[in-house]
Order: sequence, then structure tokens, then C-alpha cells
Amino acid sequence: MKLILDIKENNRIPFFMELIKSLDYISIIKEVKEERKSQFITDLAEAFNDVKLHEQGKKKLKTAKDLLNEL
Repeated sequence: MKLILDIKENNRIPFFMELIKSLDYISIIKEVKEERKSQFITDLAEAFNDVKLHEQGKKKLKTAKDLLNEL
């Protein structure tokens, strides 16, 4: 299983990282420190969540035609 986490309080990051590193069943694949890349990952995760909600019938998404008409 893979998780994406957003640690909102910067002063807690060192503690959290030490905790994660101490667990032998968790491996850190990539740390994203650049704000631009971090925002992209957040947006992508939100998009995947929107698709999941749409498939469950809990959210209505725009059609491609509606998106093109907005341009």
C-alpha cells in the first residue's frame, strides 16, 4: 500500500520522519520538498479521489464537452 501524507506543521516533520524510519516495515520511496511538485501531487491525489467518488455515484463530474465549452 502506498500513502501520500501532508504534514501541515513543519516543526513536527523531524519527529515524524524519525518515527517512520524506526519502523522496519515501512520504506520511504521519495520525499518531495519542492512546493511546486508537492502541489502537483496534492492536485493529482484530489483528482483521483474525485474520480473514485464519481464512480461511487457520490459526485457529478463535468463532461469533456462541458470543459471544452468553458474554454
